Amino acid sequence: MDKVKSTRHSRYHINYHIVWIPKYRRKVLVGHVASRAEEILRQIAKAMAWEIVALEVMPDHVHLFVSAPPKFSPADIVKRFKGVSARQLLLEFPELAKRTGQGTLWAPSYYIGTAGAVSAEIIKRYIEECQDH
Repeated sequence: MDKVKSTRHSRYHINYHIVWIPKYRRKVLVGHVASRAEEILRQIAKAMAWEIVALEVMPDHVHLFVSAPPKFSPADIVKRFKGVSARQLLLEFPELAKRTGQGTLWAPSYYIGTAGAVSAEIIKRYIEECQDH
């Protein structure tokens, strides 16, 4: 996690802590929906060659700690995770639309913060500790 990564044209150490919620903060991310959401988020990261450092899907929010190359803006990263996951989850679990609104799953807002090597470990530990609650 603390290693400098590289692409063909850059060397970087960028980590983003991203948090977002379902619309109306509904507690819809439970059971099969939660496990499928985690799978989808991991598939997105793999397809984009991003590294998920830590991930926790809670009933009413998602914590994601991800490292991505600098060619991707933070807004683009969030857009990809939220857009693809919403589309997939709403197709696979149409009952979600009844709780969050037709054609929507996520609230439009999100939190994003950057972290360096020292604070990255603190964020990772925090997300992992959330799993026990």
